[in-house]
Amino acid sequence: MDRFTETEVLVNVAEQGSITKAADAMGQSVSAVSRYLSSLEERLGVRLVNRTTRRFSMTEEGEIFYQHAKAILAEMQDAEALVMQGSSSPSGTLKITASTSFSLLHLMPIIPDFMRSHPKVAVEVTAHNRYYDIIESGVDLAVRTRRVEADSSITIRRLAETRRRLVASPEYVAEMGMPHTPDDLENHRLLVYMLADDPLKLHLKKGGSTFTAQIRPTMTSNEGQLLLSAALSGMGIIAQPSYIVEDALERGQLVRVLDDWDLPRLTINLAFPTRRHLPAKTRIFIEFLVEHFRRMDYERLWTN
Repeated sequence: MDRFTETEVLVNVAEQGSITKAADAMGQSVSAVSRYLSSLEERLGVRLVNRTTRRFSMTEEGEIFYQHAKAILAEMQDAEALVMQGSSSPSGTLKITASTSFSLLHLMPIIPDFMRSHPKVAVEVTAHNRYYDIIESGVDLAVRTRRVEADSSITIRRLAETRRRLVASPEYVAEMGMPHTPDDLENHRLLVYMLADDPLKLHLKKGGSTFTAQIRPTMTSNEGQLLLSAALSGMGIIAQPSYIVEDALERGQLVRVLDDWDLPRLTINLAFPTRRHLPAKTRIFIEFLVEHFRRMDYERLWTN
């Protein structure tokens, strides 16, 4: 059987919640959808869907396959749209949301070039450190640092991975000394981003060793740029993604602290509504941003 159709069937079954509804959505008969599903399970050698006359649920293997298959289908749809809409001129308002730091450091520097290349597109950037509901707010593209989206109508495309680094100003280190072990952090001033996962703990890893540092912050904020400013003025140590602190490190305004220990890394993703035909303005900006990141080699820089 057609592997693409098998995959499409599984995604529709998972999203519609039943074989009958999936068949209606695809314009197929129930028996045809059942055959495709059975063929996929037989080929993979695992049960993907638990189905009886009264109950329907995805197995753990089915959920895993669904998440990956949905992304693959979205890429296929993007490829089709790229060919079909290649000659169309993007227009309209492109609505983007990202954190304040990402917007300042990695959107605003490239948006002027994008708009010069595509003068019919207006760009609306909403900088926010909490996640917008993409569908309700009518956002075309969101930049996130979470791995999954609870809403199955949202497609995710990976942009880059980044370390979170402990850093401080040279002036602070001269005053307070350089920590040499995670235990030493107890004697230092910590500046804490309160929207991080588990903000009052630092989960550090070095080889096979792990350490959890309990934080008693000197200063807290919901804005990374404020904490960066505080660190630059010598107020204390911050834990922030490389994409926020890398420029200051290169200029010598900050130095790395306990850099042989690794904090949990972040994956920067692009999230956008899943559509059979992605609007040209969104598709072209996504490719523009992805190519910019590839050309600048950010992931290598931010993970070393």
